[in-house]
Amino acid sequence: MRTSRPRPRTMAVTAAGAAVVVTALTVAPPSGTAAHAEAVPHTKVIPALAGHQLVRAVGSPLTIEQCRAKWKLNCYTPLQYREAYRLNPLYKAGITGKGRTIVIVDSFGSPTIQHDLDVYSKQFGIPSTKVQVVRWGKVPAFDPKNSDMTGWAGESTLDVEMAHAVAPDAKIVLVETAVAETEGTTGLPEMMDAEKAMIDRGIGDVITQSFGATENTFPGFDKGDFSSITNLRYAFKAAARNHVTVLASSGDGGATDNTADGEGYYNERVNSWPSSDPLVTSVGGTQLHLNDKGERTAPDSVYNDHGAGGGGQSHVFGRPAFQNGVKSVVGDRRGTPDISMAAAVDGGAWMYSSYDPAATGWDITGGTSEASPLFSGIVALADQAAGHRVGSINDALYTLSARSRHDRRTGIVDVNDGTNNSYQGVTGYTAVDGYDMATGVGTLDASRFVAALARASRRG
Repeated sequence: MRTSRPRPRTMAVTAAGAAVVVTALTVAPPSGTAAHAEAVPHTKVIPALAGHQLVRAVGSPLTIEQCRAKWKLNCYTPLQYREAYRLNPLYKAGITGKGRTIVIVDSFGSPTIQHDLDVYSKQFGIPSTKVQVVRWGKVPAFDPKNSDMTGWAGESTLDVEMAHAVAPDAKIVLVETAVAETEGTTGLPEMMDAEKAMIDRGIGDVITQSFGATENTFPGFDKGDFSSITNLRYAFKAAARNHVTVLASSGDGGATDNTADGEGYYNERVNSWPSSDPLVTSVGGTQLHLNDKGERTAPDSVYNDHGAGGGGQSHVFGRPAFQNGVKSVVGDRRGTPDISMAAAVDGGAWMYSSYDPAATGWDITGGTSEASPLFSGIVALADQAAGHRVGSINDALYTLSARSRHDRRTGIVDVNDGTNNSYQGVTGYTAVDGYDMATGVGTLDASRFVAALARASRRG
């Protein structure tokens, strides 16, 4: 059993199963944009879970009971997620994401993304959808023997399948960039250029980003010069002008995160960008406790297994106005996350992939790389319910959270169990009643939250 953590925010437990290639549109970046492929994500293979072997022969998803017996892990299907988050009443009402577009940005992408989504959808009786692949720059040919490429292919697959699981009728655009995001600025200019290009062309209602770099690793940070971060915000500013919602995974290092080599962790509390950006909605992680029907056997807790949900104070950004109501928690800094969804490996999601012939089939995957695309599906549903883009949702989130203490119709569900204590013995944050820097405002009941978000967000 393997868990892997390239710079994309993924924790995977490997299983196994075929292979095909998807056609794509190649988009040239502006002149002067670098397109060198040698910058690749730092990949960390987390030691196998104690007492378990690597499994590469799972031809179809197992039941929760089988996963417990085989790996001492809970494993969930999208159908169980739909019950847990109370999505089915929305589908029955015709709220499926129809007419809305989710943009996913990843380095390199996956050559089998359409095939894999089709297999995934058929397995669970979900209608599939066409994935439009946009290649930003000279994306190198996929090499299944390159662990960096397979790491990003796994991220791409997870992002697409999780977004589709929640918003089955939303259009999905997967933007593949030619330079991998690592730490510091490497790969991020290409990603921001690609995002701004999509926004300027009117492509996408919500953008989900399952990547991030520790603020401390950006050039100039140690001297108090944050321009290497602030100069990258142009895509988010364009999104705000065009009422596009931007999301980012909060990370899997708990209250700390990776050092510049991508292997170690800071021995102090740090945060990562773009999750820490006030123009972005930061999506943290929870652990679900479900039965076979997808019903909760216990309230959600903080994701803190084989990784931990990222959260804490930004060292770059001050407290935004939308967090004034929680200043007793965040102080004078931007606090993350804003909201959370499923991310734990113990309670991970089934994912199908075939980009690597040596490990084709079904995996159990977690990490906040799962949470952000799940939430992108929620935003697409809210866009459809509203009849327009809900745009930047942070004001609405905190307004709904404040009301949720006496009004269940907000759909905000508090999480008050667990901590995101993390690597290097760094003390994390404890989930308490109300907002905290372990899970943000908490999680959601989609049957209520989607309508509440649609009403609370101003027309785009």
